[in-house]
Amino acid sequence: MIRDEELKNRWERVQTQLSKQFADGEMMDLDAIIYLIGVQELGQLHKKFKKDHKIDLMHIAICKLLEPYGYYEFDYVDDDGWPHYKIIEHLPVLKAGEQSIMMKEAIVTYFLEKEYIK
Repeated sequence: MIRDEELKNRWERVQTQLSKQFADGEMMDLDAIIYLIGVQELGQLHKKFKKDHKIDLMHIAICKLLEPYGYYEFDYVDDDGWPHYKIIEHLPVLKAGEQSIMMKEAIVTYFLEKEYIK
């Protein structure tokens, strides 16, 4: 129970800080935050992306976020600077709510490691 409360509080801190910084205070959802992480990991912060690249950016973020859990492993960076990951273990079948919790936990961990939140 305490762990759930701590995750909730940390998630709200991440969501609030990112929303203030990148969305003029309008609360960003999980997908928007995953997209931001993908842009961060790509390192092309001021570039405009087409719709198909936005999906690729979210994929990069998901791979990066789930890498510490043993699901993905960084493989290489291609000639255009895009990171590629290989699947180490397939994700378990989770209900939508369970997926959301897993991703929020991974995002909180990511931003704790980046010292964006404490």
